[in-house]
Amino acid sequence: MLFTQSLLRKVWKYALGASLFAVSLLFVSTTATAADKAVSAYQQERAACQSASDRKECLRDAGAALDASKHGQLTSGDAGLYERNALMRCKALPESDRQDCVRRVHGEGQVSGSVSGGGIFRETKTIIVDPPPQPNVIPEQPKYRNMPAPMPMEPQGNGMR
Repeated sequence: MLFTQSLLRKVWKYALGASLFAVSLLFVSTTATAADKAVSAYQQERAACQSASDRKECLRDAGAALDASKHGQLTSGDAGLYERNALMRCKALPESDRQDCVRRVHGEGQVSGSVSGGGIFRETKTIIVDPPPQPNVIPEQPKYRNMPAPMPMEPQGNGMR
């Protein structure tokens, strides 16, 4: 019986050690994969900077992105996160412009430009129709040339006669 308990303890010890080792390998491989992706993205960005109009600024931004990814501050391309961020920026606009901003975020309108070209331009066109003009009221003209225009009438019932 004592031999069986001793053997079970050893088996559990080795099983626990092996599982911890497997988890640590998984963690290291995930971390290495993320680091490899960050370095690969950095190299692609550096290559794209060769044709950028402001090469120095482009290289600085690529280095900052690599540094942020090493510290876990650079998130992946979550479309929902980008949309929430864009909608939050719409809130800063006056109410008259906010609805157009929300429409552009949801994909309405035309899109032109590129990130490497300096930015993406999103455009919507809203046609606003002016209200019809009010009819011009022409003041009453005297019927005779030398006759002055009629005086406005005073309201009745003010107690003076």
